[in-house]
Amino acid sequence: MARIRVDFHNQDGHRLAGLLETPPAGVETQRYALFAHCFTCGKDIAAATRIARALAERGIAVLRFDFTGLGNSDGDFANTSFSSNVQDLLAAAAALETHYEAPALLIGHSLGGAAVLAAARQLPSVQAVVTIAAPATPGHVQHLFSGVRGELETTGEAEVKIGRRRFRIRRQFLDDLERYADADHIRRLKRPLLVFHSPVDEIVEIEEAAKIYRAALHPKSFISLDHADHMLSDREDSEYVAETLVAWASRYLGLRRHQEEAGAGTAPPVAAGEVLVTERDQAFLRGLYAARHQLLADEPRAAGGSDLGPNPYELLLMALGACTSMTLRMVATRKGMALDDIEVRLRHERLEAESTSGSKAGTGAQQEPQRIVQHINLTGALSAAERAKLLKVAERCPVHRTLVHSDLRIITEGDREGGAESGAGGDMGKARSR
Repeated sequence: MARIRVDFHNQDGHRLAGLLETPPAGVETQRYALFAHCFTCGKDIAAATRIARALAERGIAVLRFDFTGLGNSDGDFANTSFSSNVQDLLAAAAALETHYEAPALLIGHSLGGAAVLAAARQLPSVQAVVTIAAPATPGHVQHLFSGVRGELETTGEAEVKIGRRRFRIRRQFLDDLERYADADHIRRLKRPLLVFHSPVDEIVEIEEAAKIYRAALHPKSFISLDHADHMLSDREDSEYVAETLVAWASRYLGLRRHQEEAGAGTAPPVAAGEVLVTERDQAFLRGLYAARHQLLADEPRAAGGSDLGPNPYELLLMALGACTSMTLRMVATRKGMALDDIEVRLRHERLEAESTSGSKAGTGAQQEPQRIVQHINLTGALSAAERAKLLKVAERCPVHRTLVHSDLRIITEGDREGGAESGAGGDMGKARSR
């Protein structure tokens, strides 16, 4: 699946850093979701990352981002408040709507859960809200500042230790919490609500989940995360949240209907070493099958397709990029190189034709020049010589050699009955092209 960097600006002009987890090839992007992380955490914490990836695998693209002053986002954390977190959420939703699609689902972890409860009514596109280990109101975090209240009253600013990190906060943060002292905004939510909470959560006690549930109007649901800790540090807990979340959301987001319309269906038998392409509709949607795998291919809506899978040229680029990456990893491992990560980005370009001199002999037709541009980003403690060697190796991957250096022939065959119907005199034969 693709992870796309999404940067945007909040109402104060600060650049906020986000990542959009998108479904893998062959899985339809059915809806978009927005994920709000816990207090003083960030978009890259394990729970946020795992849940976003698991939802993407099930057709829900998820944008997670760092609130102002945290992670890779700009701004000073000391100048933030719960209200500014809500505004950051609204800015993230606007960015999704501008570049992709407005979020239909809000998910918040811990204080991020309190933030999505406060933001939801300002986002008409949102059809469902989910909280994970969330307090009913943001005032729940006030106990973290009990040791510095005197300093805040005197100087207006103080340093607090939260977990293993230290943060500076200002009195405005505590003052702002008073705006959300009650749970009336939850009663006015007017959205289906799902509450996840662990009965053994030591950071936000289970009674907070009860307050949310009592305040909310139906439809509302509660799922107990038995034995889970507050941060969902166990991978199985995160995956369970994602799996049950999608099952619950399918009723309110129409996911079940979309899955039935766009599913890959039952895979027909395919021999090892072959692939099969079938029509899924009479436009551009195609089923792609190998012996043990299945995908979808399609064209974008602007071209008359349903945009349920990559187009043929994107699949070609993916094949080349995957082979390049695999070859680089194999060589780096064999040579003991300190290669941490490989990212291959490709694009196909059609160039302006120069002349007929490059045309195939005897055809008299102008040959359209094309090229594939492949940009390889190698992360790790590699020497200049190692980087140069790996870039050279990239041009020797099997798919690259097939496309560029081999005497490739494509043989097109048809069954005899089809040939007769096509007016080919009953003798379809074989058509060869290079």
